[in-house]
Amino acid sequence: MKTIFDPLRKKEVALTPEEGVRQAVIAWLRDTVGIPQVRMQSEWPFRYNGRTFRADVITFDRNLKPEILVECKAPSVNIDSSVIEQVIRYVRVLEAKNIIVTNGSVTLFFTREGDSYKQTSGLK
Repeated sequence: MKTIFDPLRKKEVALTPEEGVRQAVIAWLRDTVGIPQVRMQSEWPFRYNGRTFRADVITFDRNLKPEILVECKAPSVNIDSSVIEQVIRYVRVLEAKNIIVTNGSVTLFFTREGDSYKQTSGLK
């Protein structure tokens, strides 16, 4: 099995199709958007309705509040309403300002406006 180094978890992980997308997003957030790695986490655990879930990637602002929640899917997974509903459940707990949902081919951006999220063309 192929592996890839996750700089956020600081270890080798299995290179699944979803993991390839996650690592590409981490590199983009770091190298293009300019978010320091120390303000990012992958596989971030949180509780919702008594169950534990994991955010694929989460970034934090300077006050350590969730800023961007990223949901990564394998390239073969369509970004449909069930994926968006999953992310909405997550964001109810994490209250991130921005959401990114991607399968590596399709990437959707959402920004919080009041109590809801509006689809945008990129990060705000």
